[in-house]
Amino acid sequence: MRKHLVEELAAATNAPGTGLAQAALVIAGIEFPKLDPEPYLARLDELGDNTRCAIARSAAAGDTSALGCIKAVNEYLFDELKFAGDREKYEDPRSSCLNEVLDRRAGIPITLAVVYMEVARRAGLQVDGVNFPGHFLVRCPEVSSRGGAGLIIDPFHGGALLSEPDCRLLLQRHVGAEIAFSKSLLAPATRLQIVVRMLLNLKRLYVHMRSFPQARDVTELLLAMTPSALSELRDRGLLAYHLNDVTGALRDLQTYLKLASMGELDKDAREEHEQIWEHVKTLRRRVASLN
Repeated sequence: MRKHLVEELAAATNAPGTGLAQAALVIAGIEFPKLDPEPYLARLDELGDNTRCAIARSAAAGDTSALGCIKAVNEYLFDELKFAGDREKYEDPRSSCLNEVLDRRAGIPITLAVVYMEVARRAGLQVDGVNFPGHFLVRCPEVSSRGGAGLIIDPFHGGALLSEPDCRLLLQRHVGAEIAFSKSLLAPATRLQIVVRMLLNLKRLYVHMRSFPQARDVTELLLAMTPSALSELRDRGLLAYHLNDVTGALRDLQTYLKLASMGELDKDAREEHEQIWEHVKTLRRRVASLN
């Protein structure tokens, strides 16, 4: 693991404010080890300046509402610059990297949402991430006596504005009946939650591609962000197992078995423990054969 990535991601995630670009570019460094973040931060600054001008033109025309601001952002990003959801390369790790999304103007929901939030923030507009199951969204607070979740926006689909029924359908499409809809699903996400979700997406892609070294790098970052996540300790051990890192695999898998066994285990957890215990026995035999 390139240790500097752990340090840089921790610094970016804990920095003052709500900015996400620096953390997202650190994550992109797994796929692009020589990535220089400065040109991309400068590009976001430029996009933010242009968006501020677009919002000012909308206000000068008489629309100073939150909806008017969002329409101005959408027209600039999606109509003028042609940012769009990347359906063809959805499973390509590059679509999860902010630099590539800015270069190609295409990405997955969460990376397009990061662009949207960063550009809006630079233009003086508050837009929060929404950690919606299966499909990341953003929201803009709307001044209203009725309260509510504000304006819910889908950057993957051209900045479409979603009603509550739209969100219910979206949830059904992505997760079925596994999760019941509630307005809490539309709550603003913290920066840490967004960073963790970006990492989980990227890890899933690398594992699917059997790119185990990169998957282990992502898992290292996940453990740095969420040290108590036993599932990430388990996964780091399993990835080490696939990479023939006997020492690392034994360390993590034995620690995982010890910590996880402290709680009650259901049937699925017991079966998983048995499988991991078999891995541990295999690793111990391998170590013994070398002595």
